[in-house]
Amino acid sequence: MADDSPRKHPVDTHPVDEVLPVPRLALYGFQHVLAFYAGAVVIPILLAGALGLSDQQLIYLINADLFTCGIATIIQSLGFWKVGVRLPIVQGVTFTAVAPMIAIGQGAESGTAALLAIYGATMTAGLLILLLAPFLGKVLWLFPPVVTGTVLTIMGLVLLPNAITDAAGGAGAKDFGSWKHLGYAGGTLLFILVLYRLRRPFISSIAVLLGLVGGTLVSFALGDTDFGQVGESAWLGVTTPFHFGTPTFHIGPILAMMLVMMVTVVETVGDSKATGEIVGKEVTDDDITRALRADGVSTFLGGTLNAFPYTCFAQNVGLVRLTGVRSRYVVVAAGVIMMILGLFPKAAAYVAAIPPDVLGGAAIAMFGTVAVVGIQTLAQADLRQERNSLIVAISIGMALLPTTLPDFGESMPRDVAAVLDSGITLGSLTAIILNLVFNVFTRTPPPGPEEIPATEPSTAA
Repeated sequence: MADDSPRKHPVDTHPVDEVLPVPRLALYGFQHVLAFYAGAVVIPILLAGALGLSDQQLIYLINADLFTCGIATIIQSLGFWKVGVRLPIVQGVTFTAVAPMIAIGQGAESGTAALLAIYGATMTAGLLILLLAPFLGKVLWLFPPVVTGTVLTIMGLVLLPNAITDAAGGAGAKDFGSWKHLGYAGGTLLFILVLYRLRRPFISSIAVLLGLVGGTLVSFALGDTDFGQVGESAWLGVTTPFHFGTPTFHIGPILAMMLVMMVTVVETVGDSKATGEIVGKEVTDDDITRALRADGVSTFLGGTLNAFPYTCFAQNVGLVRLTGVRSRYVVVAAGVIMMILGLFPKAAAYVAAIPPDVLGGAAIAMFGTVAVVGIQTLAQADLRQERNSLIVAISIGMALLPTTLPDFGESMPRDVAAVLDSGITLGSLTAIILNLVFNVFTRTPPPGPEEIPATEPSTAA
């Protein structure tokens, strides 16, 4: 037996490329699925609630998302041709896309029409990222922290009103804002905070999922949640391309989705390099290009298979560091498990039964976290420079304009209105344009920190 070992595991085989025994692959892979699952199922739930989709449509979205996540993960970690970074990286729906997708949906005639516009924009954005992958790594300087931080902060701020609406019972609820709804939302949020307070890394990684499960069980025990939809759902279901119809293509949604993908480009570059450091493997420019191609292919498949845009999942990058398991085949196994889970509508029906107030309580934490990540990113920019502070201030102001005035842009052409009605798109475009004007095209470079007088009195004093 000892003589066979070197042939099975050559000395020059990097731990990333090591194929572990099947039981260990399954166990470690399932652990990745647990860390990822909450993010996978929450986004379809949020979108379905905002678009007014039926329970059956939500169940289909959850299964389509899980199935496509599995494919996307295998593409990124296993790779083929010049696609895939071939590192232990899990692909999931980018949370950055939630607000733009909701904004796209709010401008559509129906929930189904909204999905078709989202899928058209997703396919287009995925194809463009695939084609532009060799060049994107070279133009990341166009998206410095002052831009990406502003975009993420805007996303969190614009999403929070939707979370609060759900916490109050959901739009159209007869007892909207009642103490019962607020109690479920507050209890769910409190439970999530308690789980985080335990400071157990694995528990923290699935705290949102446990919060949703706990809140739903309490609601069911008190007679406020119905699982009748579970009995009506099929045991087995297969995701088919263009299930909801032929995707539609409009300039506004496409612009919004391209902004999302540019943010995910930054995320993918960062997560790929971080994973490379964790597993001890150098990540070259060619590796980054392959990772971005995988994002493009996965996102195009997302629009085709009734799912969403995909990118590297940071939670699972942390899990690789925590467990010390560096084999990318563990993540391939996780992708296979996701695909299997995506074939069971009855399991998704349980998730679809989560009441809006419970979801709202969890969403407050999640959307607030998005804004905090944006603020953390902005901390990398020198906001003492007046140019940068103006970029942030004006961009946030423009983003809140459609939120404050829902009819803003109503008299404009449809594609223009799609941009003006989306706080995410309007604010993001403002940040990009102002950064170009102030920090890229300007002839005089902004003053460095050493040029700013340390004793300059504060105007707020």
